[in-house]
Amino acid sequence: MTVKNSKISGDITVKELLTKYPHLLHMFLDMELQCVGCPAEAFHSLAEVAQEYDLDLDKLLRQLNRNIKK
Repeated sequence: MTVKNSKISGDITVKELLTKYPHLLHMFLDMELQCVGCPAEAFHSLAEVAQEYDLDLDKLLRQLNRNIKK
């Protein structure tokens, strides 16, 4: 798993992230990212999600890391 000191990076999978930080689910739902619950969530990294949804990966990671600290 790619979680270091509560900092996540783009190579963590959606499943790994939500297993460790289930409270982040609301962010995925609020952003209407349909990867949550998809069978591929176990394999898709945050970098792939950002690319698929045309999101800025750095911005996504900052948002997620901020919400981890809450």
